[in-house]
Amino acid sequence: MVIFASELRGRDLGDQSPLFYYQFQRMTDKNRIEELVKEHISGTSMFIVSVKVSASNRITVLADTKEGITVDECALLHRHIENGLDRDSEDFELQVSSPGLESPFQVIEQYYKNEGKKISVVDNEGTKFTGILKNVTAGGFDLETEVKIKGKGKEKTDMPFNFDQVKATKIILTIK
Repeated sequence: MVIFASELRGRDLGDQSPLFYYQFQRMTDKNRIEELVKEHISGTSMFIVSVKVSASNRITVLADTKEGITVDECALLHRHIENGLDRDSEDFELQVSSPGLESPFQVIEQYYKNEGKKISVVDNEGTKFTGILKNVTAGGFDLETEVKIKGKGKEKTDMPFNFDQVKATKIILTIK
């Protein structure tokens, strides 16, 4: 919060006359937000993709379900988080949404959700692969892709990936 000099008239500032004065507010605890989200999603198919709290107290919660999260589910989660925080002691901006189709995967649940769909994978060396996401496990996944074989043309093959080999994974939208 910024208080301007005009708001300081009549206050004893000694021999100083600042143009503005900063009043620092308490930053919202990210762990508290995560607890509130986990409390709300317990027993549901909803999962947390990410929770971010900026220095200016802008809280961004990304959540999803295997079927895709609805606006009503986001609104209920928003209300639950807001009711668990005290606006009198901390000023914040809260946004709850799905991660969006253009966002790279951040949690394993997104891999499970998109199993059988076409994705692009960029490995740690920067090489890009496209194919069908298959066989997701706790350690990685397979990518069914086509490779060129000399003298035979293209052939489908499963390329195994460990999660630690992957820099980014995104869904590829296909129009039917």
